[in-house]
Amino acid sequence: MYKNEPIFLQPVFQERIWGGKKLRTEFHYEIPNDLTGEAWVISAHPHGPSMITNGPLEGKSLADAWNEHKELFNKKDDDQGEYPLLVKILDAADDLSVQVHPNDQFSREVEGVPYGKTECWYVLSAEEGVELVLGHYAKTEEELAEMIDHGQWDKLLRRVKVKAGDFVYVPSGTIHAIGKGIVILETQQSSDITYRVYDYDRKDAAGNTRELHLERSKQVTTVPHQDAEVKQTEKVNGGLVEKKLVEEQYFTVYHWELNGQADCEMDKDFLQVSVVEGMAAITIDGKSFDLKKGTHFILPHGVRQFKLDGKAEFIVSHE
Repeated sequence: MYKNEPIFLQPVFQERIWGGKKLRTEFHYEIPNDLTGEAWVISAHPHGPSMITNGPLEGKSLADAWNEHKELFNKKDDDQGEYPLLVKILDAADDLSVQVHPNDQFSREVEGVPYGKTECWYVLSAEEGVELVLGHYAKTEEELAEMIDHGQWDKLLRRVKVKAGDFVYVPSGTIHAIGKGIVILETQQSSDITYRVYDYDRKDAAGNTRELHLERSKQVTTVPHQDAEVKQTEKVNGGLVEKKLVEEQYFTVYHWELNGQADCEMDKDFLQVSVVEGMAAITIDGKSFDLKKGTHFILPHGVRQFKLDGKAEFIVSHE
């Protein structure tokens, strides 16, 4: 099963108060409305599982594949763990709320779910001069609580300018927010737990403000903030430049830039692949599949060698 083909996936779209229409204009997706903030492009999470569009499991969800065909991911049948990762594309037509995510232990003990949320962002596009929130300036937990309680956001929040091609690693416990005018691809633990710290006092279509989670935010925020250090490496394989963006506890993420041909070997349990620019083809055991911007797939454990041909960029990840 899938020994010589990828598992292609259909995105699941999520409406957000800060969403827009760039998932249509930049990726040519048929989005449900002009407030579409997220495409969950590789997901087995119950809040938005991706559907498989080819092969013997066509019409099934990625969660079905994980639960019923563990061999595709080099897992044993009695492995009860949930699918570990989630990949999204986010269109921030407005500022996202300032938020923070818990770690695994807090998520298990307080929320009753297996995973916290460490994530990372690859900036796909960014308008001139845009910023995101990454971290804070409080030196102690008491100072953090005081700044939050008194709404001293300009004093508390650390802002960073970004541009297309930037990479940001966001461990659990990091206060953060994606700014207006940024489109990112996010690779994260498969978790949907978000604690809102600040939402600009804005209201939804019904005139209601969104819930904040101030006490839990204080509990899980890392104080003082420290920028995560990531070691990036690069290697060339024929026409493929492979840049390792991050290798950490929960995931490893790469940026691949293809200009020509490359013969590749897969030595991981499985690979998650998103085409973020250009067009290419992948060939496995003589069988070729066309790839274009906005295509997302998994290379399952049965695939050991493959060839890439074309001019394209990819974000690739594995646990």
